[in-house]
Amino acid sequence: MMSKTDDWLPQAEEANRTTVIGHYAPVNGLDLYYEIHGARHGERAPLVLLHGGLGTISEQWGDLLPRLAQHRQIIAVELQGHGHTALGDRPLSFAMMADDIGALLTHLGVASADIFGYSLGGGVAMQTAIRHPAAVGKLIVVSAACRRDGWHPEVLAAIGALNADVAQTIKVAPIYQAYLHVAPQPDDWPRLVTQLGQMLVQDYDWSTALAALTIPVLIVVGDADSVRPAHALEMFGLLGGGQRDGASSGMPRSQLAVLPATTHFTVLNNTDLILSMLTPFLDTPIPETDEAAQTKTQ
Repeated sequence: MMSKTDDWLPQAEEANRTTVIGHYAPVNGLDLYYEIHGARHGERAPLVLLHGGLGTISEQWGDLLPRLAQHRQIIAVELQGHGHTALGDRPLSFAMMADDIGALLTHLGVASADIFGYSLGGGVAMQTAIRHPAAVGKLIVVSAACRRDGWHPEVLAAIGALNADVAQTIKVAPIYQAYLHVAPQPDDWPRLVTQLGQMLVQDYDWSTALAALTIPVLIVVGDADSVRPAHALEMFGLLGGGQRDGASSGMPRSQLAVLPATTHFTVLNNTDLILSMLTPFLDTPIPETDEAAQTKTQ
């Protein structure tokens, strides 16, 4: 059993290794698959990567993951039903997948980690911060919405059409080939696509809970994303951004980035641009809350 300390990285997974060793964590009735990339760098918290819908670690993170792992330890996860993690009998839900991440961090003895989620993973990342606030230091949300109507109407219509028939048509896409290569039960593909559609068609609104977060949040969206850029700006406003002139009143705790000429499916391809934003965001010390600052001056 792993010790509940910061030195939990298995010796077989030293930085710069050529072979990645995958692991399974028994959490909430699942064997949740995860990989460790890189070693701890001083006091820097590990960074958890959460992929998008139907994605896998190898297919989705591309060149971004190894470059991140040069400077920070990465915990890359495959969510319920995705990649190496079996779908099982539990219905898909943002809340349960977020609880899986919280349980994984407990399993690893990680008191606090930064979370980077894309699309579906962005929703899970938000819910992890909302449901397990003590476990999340900083949050990066890429191409995800805190309300269902944050997506463009045509995207919502396509999500609502996900079913077993659509699952068959997706089989020509690289995303299915990546799944087929690693899934413990490849025949679950139609059931995964159907259940994902059933989950995403349900209405949700996390605006109040998002606004209550006190951690730094970086929101990233493409200017031609499936998420409406106006909604990303609204999320930034919920977190205190864009409310005043930063030069005279101080910078907000959270940040917003809109990537030019970028769609939902190309946002993670902007490796250099994402790293140029992500590195300073993660490395900058978390500012004190207003209440803490006031206490120090009293």
